[in-house]
Amino acid sequence: MNIVYSTNPDFNYNDSEPELSTLAPGRQKLRVSIEHHHRGGKTVTLVRGFVGSDDDFQALAKQLKTKCGTGGSAKDGEIIIQGDNKEKVVSLLLQLGYTNTK
Repeated sequence: MNIVYSTNPDFNYNDSEPELSTLAPGRQKLRVSIEHHHRGGKTVTLVRGFVGSDDDFQALAKQLKTKCGTGGSAKDGEIIIQGDNKEKVVSLLLQLGYTNTK
């Protein structure tokens, strides 16, 4: 919403964004990939495509990192897990009900 000026004295500017509702795991379209470019030569596993609230996103990231036994982070819409754990992450996501995972 790009409002510069309003002459309406009763105008109520609301800049908060609506909270995203988290899609059911079966409706999520997650993509798992391996990347090592721009990472100082380190290999990481990326999970992209999660649609939902930030709390659910952080909870999924924590669960994946714990099950893989590695570190990582969750920011900018992608879950970063250290190391080449693609097969393990895909199998964990399928166990959690994320059936549309590649």
